[in-house]
Amino acid sequence: MQQWTDAFLTELENKNFSPLTVRAYRTTLAEFVQFCKTRNIAAQQAFIPANLRNFLVALQLSEPKRNTVLRKIATLRSFTAYLLRKGFLEKNPFKLLPSPKKEKLLPKFLSVPEVDRLIDTAKQNPHFTARNIALFELMYSSGLRRSEVAGLKIRDIDFFNGIVKVLGKGRKERLVPVTQTALQALKDYLACRKNPQTEDALFLNKNGKPLTGDGLAYIFKNTAIASHLARRVTPHSLRHSFATHLLGNGCDLRSLQEMLGHKSLSTTQVYTHVSLEQLKSVYDQAHPKSKE
Repeated sequence: MQQWTDAFLTELENKNFSPLTVRAYRTTLAEFVQFCKTRNIAAQQAFIPANLRNFLVALQLSEPKRNTVLRKIATLRSFTAYLLRKGFLEKNPFKLLPSPKKEKLLPKFLSVPEVDRLIDTAKQNPHFTARNIALFELMYSSGLRRSEVAGLKIRDIDFFNGIVKVLGKGRKERLVPVTQTALQALKDYLACRKNPQTEDALFLNKNGKPLTGDGLAYIFKNTAIASHLARRVTPHSLRHSFATHLLGNGCDLRSLQEMLGHKSLSTTQVYTHVSLEQLKSVYDQAHPKSKE
C-alpha cells in the first residue's frame, strides 16, 4: 500500500500539482494507510466496498466539517482511479458507495471598512511596514491565493500596464489587474530592498529568503489578531472580499472567473450572494411601495 501511495504522489508532483494539493493528498492517504494497518487489512482487501465504507464512517466521526470529508473522499477516488489505470485493481469500488452531498457554504468576506482596518494595522508593524503594506494591498487588489502570492517574482509585476502575471492551479498562467495603490506600495517596498533583481522573489521573510505560503499565513494571522476584528479571518478572506466587492460594484461573472483563475463558472457563482444591507438598499430603490 505504501508503495502505491508513494508512486501516486510522485505522479501528482510530475504533473505539476500544487505543493498544497500534494500535501493534502499525502495526509489523507497516510490516514487511510494507518487505518488499514490498525485493522490488519491487506492492500488488495482495502478496496473492498465494506472496508472503504468503514473508513468513510471513521472519517465522518472524526471530522466535523462535511466538505473536508468530501475532499478526502475525492482523494481516495483519485487514488483508486490511479490504481485502476495501473492494473492494480480490476473494479471501481466507489461505484457501490454513495457520497454525502456537498455542504453549500457562503464565502466569508470582509466589509470595505474591515479591509481598511486590516491594512491600517499592517501599516503599524514597526519592522516590516513596507513589505506588509505591499503584501496586503496586492492580495486585496488582485484576489490571489496565498500560494500564488508566495510564488511571485519581481518580474511578474508589470508596473507599466498595472497587471500581475500569476501561475495558478494546474500551472496555468493568467493576468490580473492591480490597483495603483498596490503598485505604489510594491514600488515603496522594493525601494527598501538591497539591489533587487527581476528574478528574485517578490516577497522576502525576515531572513531574506522567499516568503512561503505558511509564512504569509503567519503574517496575516498576527495582523488580523492585532486589528481586533470581530470575526476569524484568513488569507482567503481577502480573496473572498475581493470577489464580493467587485461583483457588488458591477463586475461580471466571466471577468471575475478569469481574475480568480476558476476553471468552472459555477465555482465563481458562489460570489453572487450579496450582503443584507446591499439587498435592502436595492429593494428600497427598486420597489415602488418602499418609497411611500
